[in-house]
Amino acid sequence: MTDSLADILSYFSEKQLIRQLDYQFAMFIARQCSQDQSEVAWLCAVVSFELGHGHICIPIYDTEGRLNDTWLYFGLSTDESLRFRSHVESVDWPGVIRRCPFIGSSEDNCPLVFDGQRLYLHRYWYYEAKLAERLRQLSAPVHLDTEDIELLTAQLQQLFSRNYRAMWHQLSGSESQEQLQQRLCDLLDITSPDTPDWAVIHQRVRQAAHPDDLTMLDELIPDRVCLNWQKTAAATALTRQFTVISGGPGTGKTTTVTRLLAALVVQAQAHQIAPLIRLVAPTGKAAARLTESIGQAIEKLPVSPEIKALLPVQASTLHRLLGVRPGSAEFLHHEQNLLHVDILVVDEASMVDLPMMYKLLMALPLHTRVILLGDKDQLASVEAGAVLGDICSFQSCGFSREQTRLLERLTGNSLPVPVREQIPDIANGLCTLKKSYRFHADSGIGFLAALVNSGEYRPFHEIDDMGYSDIEVRTLDGGHYNHMLNTLVEAYSRYLSELHSALAEEHLTAEHTAKRVLTLFNQCRLLCALREGDFGVSGLNQKIESLLQRRGMIQKDQEVWYNGRPVMVTKNDHTLGIYNGDIGICLLTMESGREVFKIYFEQFDGNVKGVIPSRLPEHETAYAMTIHKSQGSEFDFTLMVLPPEFNPVLSRELIYTGITRAKNKLNIYADPVVFRRAIRTRTQRLSGLVAQLTGAE
Repeated sequence: MTDSLADILSYFSEKQLIRQLDYQFAMFIARQCSQDQSEVAWLCAVVSFELGHGHICIPIYDTEGRLNDTWLYFGLSTDESLRFRSHVESVDWPGVIRRCPFIGSSEDNCPLVFDGQRLYLHRYWYYEAKLAERLRQLSAPVHLDTEDIELLTAQLQQLFSRNYRAMWHQLSGSESQEQLQQRLCDLLDITSPDTPDWAVIHQRVRQAAHPDDLTMLDELIPDRVCLNWQKTAAATALTRQFTVISGGPGTGKTTTVTRLLAALVVQAQAHQIAPLIRLVAPTGKAAARLTESIGQAIEKLPVSPEIKALLPVQASTLHRLLGVRPGSAEFLHHEQNLLHVDILVVDEASMVDLPMMYKLLMALPLHTRVILLGDKDQLASVEAGAVLGDICSFQSCGFSREQTRLLERLTGNSLPVPVREQIPDIANGLCTLKKSYRFHADSGIGFLAALVNSGEYRPFHEIDDMGYSDIEVRTLDGGHYNHMLNTLVEAYSRYLSELHSALAEEHLTAEHTAKRVLTLFNQCRLLCALREGDFGVSGLNQKIESLLQRRGMIQKDQEVWYNGRPVMVTKNDHTLGIYNGDIGICLLTMESGREVFKIYFEQFDGNVKGVIPSRLPEHETAYAMTIHKSQGSEFDFTLMVLPPEFNPVLSRELIYTGITRAKNKLNIYADPVVFRRAIRTRTQRLSGLVAQLTGAE
């Protein structure tokens, strides 16, 4: 073979198999080298290419210390890489790394870092190393004296008391002892069903005449035979400075953290401290949802109005918290200008990439308690890294014996017996909520989410035969594609009908109309895996627009802007307070006696803001959006479409994320073979964070 590796890189660049950024960076570094130029260029291009695909580094050696060239082929298959595979295999890669003056160790200031096993761009090695160091600092336990433990035990008992009024209607009736046992085991999370005397319980429940009569179950079914994971998660956070509470949709992450914050406030008051608490999320939409859900949860808290008044009710974006500096990638708050915050709650933490997590944690005072909320099984961040997933990988360690004893003392529950003698400190701050309160046994959405998350595939006809009323799975054959479009047009016609009715009412302000219309529009959404083509966002937005115009629901003509056009912002504008992922609706309004178009966006406080089109940052029509962009959102009715052929973007995490955007109704349109392959394809993000946290080389 006569082509050098540099020649092959040039070919890859021409064919757009790699980015121009990858190629130009590789050639720039290689030109500075006096030897191994092609080989150095190849390594640099691979590291840059894989970073573009979310990987922080590439492994040069596997965990057994053997040379690993798996990641040196730009993701191409064996057949696709046949032309250059023998060339790659013949190179002494450790020697190239050793001889290259631009690849250094962690002690050197070089563009690339080789840590003895993995090869990084220097910036990302630095982010990872500093983040790991900070996480190790944060993973220490919080000191609790006897008085603290007694106070927090009482608070947890009050905040997570059994809701017998809610249980009353589910338990009343003449059901059998076996039915009652099954129902109570589910309602009270009983883990030792052989302990209670079910005959006595059955008799006493049948004799109960009022919900308050059920309080006798406190004695008949004590906490020690139950395991309330919400209570355990809250207790975990009370004992650690850094906590991750992970869980799928409807598992009560917001409910749990709200009760947890109430307990922390009560504890702080006992020490005559008023903690400063901040709530943040990665996107404006996620922050708005957190604001809404926290507000609802606070109203239901069994605490005094004085305690409620000390809890935060407003969430912001991470960017707003850290303080944006226009024209700079750096923030106002950093290691030399720390934030003022005692307790920080970060929602949708799976969306936070490595650089942002590093910048966030480094901007916090050393005493700050950090609570991450998220679903570890969702898609990782769009940018590089999978920080939440890496951290949650330690959950398989379980709690230490000391932490288990403390949690049992605080909750009264019995926890699983520790499986290891020695575990990393960070594992003691991890807890997963396992019970969904949104998706019950008769929920097809919950069933399908669990099925996909386990990697199990069921033929579409089997799912149909199960008779779930909240899901439909259809192939792409026949008229199903048109069925999807017609279903969408019918769903979207509701918000457009409301818009036309509101515009006819002269007394309504544009802001009032916009709020009503945005609420209706956000009830339904089409989610796509791809951006381009007939099954992607771009093509489907055009088709939906065309159908709506044909049916007289919109008046588009040749204009870009029209009444009712939904748009999604794709670039942050901190001056306007509008962020990537925000959804707006275009309305024709009257200003100073003339008609002007404005796009209205919902703000954190529930109000709306109007922006003229010329001021709007980069945006696109939003009848359809990618599954990636839907993270942090939920819709009453969700439709999801996959391409007819497999695409590398498809994965189990992508499908799971799309499914769990649906609250009440889900339609899936996919080729069964593509669907099966997607849920059997796991997303893998390479990093050294786990190794750094365990102290492994």
